[in-house]
Amino acid sequence: MTGPQFFATPGYGDTQLANLHYNQAVRIGNRVETSGQGGWHDDFTFPETLEAEIVQAFDNLERTLAHAGATWNDVVSVDSYHVLDAAGFEPHNRVMVEQFRRRMGNCSPIWTELGVSALGDPTMRIEIRVTAIVGESA
Repeated sequence: MTGPQFFATPGYGDTQLANLHYNQAVRIGNRVETSGQGGWHDDFTFPETLEAEIVQAFDNLERTLAHAGATWNDVVSVDSYHVLDAAGFEPHNRVMVEQFRRRMGNCSPIWTELGVSALGDPTMRIEIRVTAIVGESA
């Protein structure tokens, strides 16, 4: 068995590795774990709307998974962290489920969803991390 392989997603991942000393994903054998991916652009600006920020977080996860050799069809577990306002989870869930259906098709991983008071960047409203098992999709 080979040791862990770490991946800094080109663009924002290179910046985070240089500035904060962490990678965006690790692969051990056929298992890929991502760090929490926010809805940031490569320059660390954020979309104006919650919906666009969630979609961007999914785009960032897709880039990170691909860089580590995985796809959405390999994802077996999702953890999401949400900074909530008075509307609660509903606006988040609507977009999250739309993205699950669009990106994963018939694959339905397990999902843990948490409401939190803050994330790593004070302007973030969403952070998502996943676990994928490459080649074991249902």
